[in-house]
Amino acid sequence: MIFLIEYDRSTGTLVRLDRFAAGESARASVARMVLELDRRHANVAREIVILEADSEDQLRKTHRRYFEQLQTLAD
Repeated sequence: MIFLIEYDRSTGTLVRLDRFAAGESARASVARMVLELDRRHANVAREIVILEADSEDQLRKTHRRYFEQLQTLAD
């Protein structure tokens, strides 16, 4: 699966998580570009990434910082 993540670094929160099938990398890339341009136009600073994983559970394990509160990660 392909995951499009929008993350607010200033608050340490996940803003958006979109899922795409493995064969939809072009569609995911276009969605990322549209989202980045929209946020830039609105002057909103966000981290926007595309990641691949076998499942959302795997993604949550390998990229915990997008899903857990900063304090939890620090402990």
